[in-house]
Amino acid sequence: MKVLIVFIIIGIIVVLYGVTGYNGFMKMRNKIDEAFATMDVYLKKRWDLIPNLVNTVKGYAEHEKSTLESVTAMRKQSYDSMSQEEKIAANKELGAGLGRLLATAEAYPDLKANDQFLQLSKQLNEIETDIAQSRKYFNACVREMNTKVDTFPSNIIASLFHFKKRGMFEVDDTAERENVKVEF
Repeated sequence: MKVLIVFIIIGIIVVLYGVTGYNGFMKMRNKIDEAFATMDVYLKKRWDLIPNLVNTVKGYAEHEKSTLESVTAMRKQSYDSMSQEEKIAANKELGAGLGRLLATAEAYPDLKANDQFLQLSKQLNEIETDIAQSRKYFNACVREMNTKVDTFPSNIIASLFHFKKRGMFEVDDTAERENVKVEF
């Protein structure tokens, strides 16, 4: 009889651990989705700002077509129909293209003094700051989930309920990691 009671208690403990473990993973998954949704708002703002910036630069830098065309081509993709992974990849590529676009703009003193370009550049800088902050939060949420998926005993719950590691939103382009060269 005592053995049966011990097995029942162990069974209850295992079930309680399973339920709380599952709920913990669900909370983390929802937190990651919320973090990405917040970051997605800023990524979409940047995505929508690009045509205005390109058109402003285009008026001054007509012969810099390759840079303008590459940024415009990236922007033509339908943002709303992309998956989370596609949005991350597209925005990495777009960030590199924006860097080239702004470097092109630096070559035109009249453009740098243009009110519309200055306003767009200011908006872009604010959005980039917001993206960096939201990316930091997103990556912290992903790190927390990935740690729980990898560590014992929560990895048992993760494998039972098919919780997988998520990808970080990282900067992998070496051009984005380099210091910006400013000359006067």
